[in-house]
Amino acid sequence: MNIKKIGLTALAASLVSVSAYAGEMSVAGGASITVKNNSGTDGGKNITMGNQLTFTGGGELDNGLNVALSFVLDHGDNVASGFDSHSITVSSDSLGSITVAGDGTGNAQSALDTTAAGDIWNNGFTHGVAATAYVTMGSSDAANNKSINYTLPTIMDDLSVAVSYSGQTTATNSTTAFGATYTGVEGLSVSYGVGEAGSTTATAAADVTTMKASYAIGSFTAAYSNTENDRGSTGIDEEMSSWKLSYTVTDDLSISYGEETHETSAQTVDEEFDAISVSYTTGGMTITAAQYNAEGLANTTGSEGEAARWKLSTSFAF
Repeated sequence: MNIKKIGLTALAASLVSVSAYAGEMSVAGGASITVKNNSGTDGGKNITMGNQLTFTGGGELDNGLNVALSFVLDHGDNVASGFDSHSITVSSDSLGSITVAGDGTGNAQSALDTTAAGDIWNNGFTHGVAATAYVTMGSSDAANNKSINYTLPTIMDDLSVAVSYSGQTTATNSTTAFGATYTGVEGLSVSYGVGEAGSTTATAAADVTTMKASYAIGSFTAAYSNTENDRGSTGIDEEMSSWKLSYTVTDDLSISYGEETHETSAQTVDEEFDAISVSYTTGGMTITAAQYNAEGLANTTGSEGEAARWKLSTSFAF
């Protein structure tokens, strides 16, 4: 008996068996350099940089299931752990996809609640020493973002439906969310999402609803969105409405203008934001110049509630 031959044959068979489960890992990176200038109480110039590595990988099992792993390293987003997001997804055509997610992933509703204009409010606008714009407008994200997200298999062409469950933390109750997007008309995308801001504080808990739509025709794209936080009789209801118009000059050059309005049931003065930006892409590099303006910050009228900033940034993908 050739023991050596039998051993090698068994080894070869085991390698073939393992290869059925073997997957691939890949890494993509991004970096950016930004110069900002603020007016008003935020006056002054500053320079910032960003860096991010995204690791993805996976493969198909013998039973037809696909398993994918993803995690993002972004020191600027989470200094304590370095993770921006991480998740494991199991999927198939008949099953749909189930994603067990950690930091930065969100849920079925919060995946839709970026405003049509791109969250202009989230560009460092502040007023006075302690007041910060848009501090109470929350999404249905659980504080730790740990959730199970399930995208259903195709129910009908061009319709995507997702549901999610986010676990309980010391500051939030467990929550559920639902989201749907329809793209069955050429150039049109319509989304609807509902969820819960599951705070353990009664005045902060809310039902959250997001509606958004965009329509592209030729070189123009128009978009609108609306997100409402309904706290009933226990707190302050809030609403963020937004629109944007974009024009694609060439494949590399685009121009856009957008506005956002933040309303609260406890204030008569709304916070209003607008932005105009120009973006140029060449190869893996994108250069963006933008001007942002705000009025009514901290629900204050006149010059005390006004602020502006411009930003020039260059980002790289590799």
